[in-house]
Amino acid sequence: MAPATRRKLKPAITLTRSDHERLWRLAESLPDSAANVAEPLLAELDRARIVADNKIAAKVVRMGSSLCFTSELGDEKHVTLVFPGEADIEAGKVSILTPIGAALIGLSAGQTIDWAARDGRVRRLTVQSVTQAGDAAKATASHALQP
Repeated sequence: MAPATRRKLKPAITLTRSDHERLWRLAESLPDSAANVAEPLLAELDRARIVADNKIAAKVVRMGSSLCFTSELGDEKHVTLVFPGEADIEAGKVSILTPIGAALIGLSAGQTIDWAARDGRVRRLTVQSVTQAGDAAKATASHALQP
């Protein structure tokens, strides 16, 4: 396979059944005028491998996950993937209905993806680490119990 072709392939992604169903309903509920938002998310949902909610690896980005990624420029970002009503870019909460949010869903730590920013430029990011909401709470509680 030629190097240019390899770059265009998207990495394998995995979604929980409940995230897949909720996100599908969300994308389908958007008005036709929001096709530019819905279509990238639907494309990701179409290509995802679906697993039971209790069978997904902790290192996979799902709704509510906090993650660290680096850009092609070497910038490091820490964000949480959320539903649109919870989005707050100042607080690092990225909506699933943004181009980067749709690109992140289902990726695992170590994976790289090319995605089209709103200005049309193709960008690249690599997921460095993923923390699930429950994992962060457990770590905080565990740390608080330490002498």
